[in-house]
Amino acid sequence: MKHLLLSTVLVAASAVAALAEGPAKLVTVVTSPDPQTQLMSMVLTMQAAQQGAEAHILLCGPAGDLALREAPASATAGQPPKDMSPQGLMQMIRAKTGATVEVCAIYLPGRGADGSVLLEGVGVASPAEMAARLMASDTRVLSF
Repeated sequence: MKHLLLSTVLVAASAVAALAEGPAKLVTVVTSPDPQTQLMSMVLTMQAAQQGAEAHILLCGPAGDLALREAPASATAGQPPKDMSPQGLMQMIRAKTGATVEVCAIYLPGRGADGSVLLEGVGVASPAEMAARLMASDTRVLSF
């Protein structure tokens, strides 16, 4: 009985400690057309993912261009100090951390395009699923 009680206390303590550490999930919403802002959003997302956060990236408006196979130079040009592009770091985040990358549901219709213009592995966000993800109590939202 003592072992069962001790085990229960240890499991409960672990759960409380995990909750105290903060959100385990991160949604990064990027709308900015500015390449430096886009890159910084990816830098912070990568850092959070490397620290254990489950990352999800949502690209809307001009930032949706980061997800294009034929992205504009602003998305693919290297930025100082490490000559990394916003699109390049976004792809690295996806590959190295398993982060999900999606464009807003209205991005492709607004361009008059379909999913074939997107990079492999990039999807289109479902508004209902995205709303649930944003509202989850264990999620932190970054907006750029």
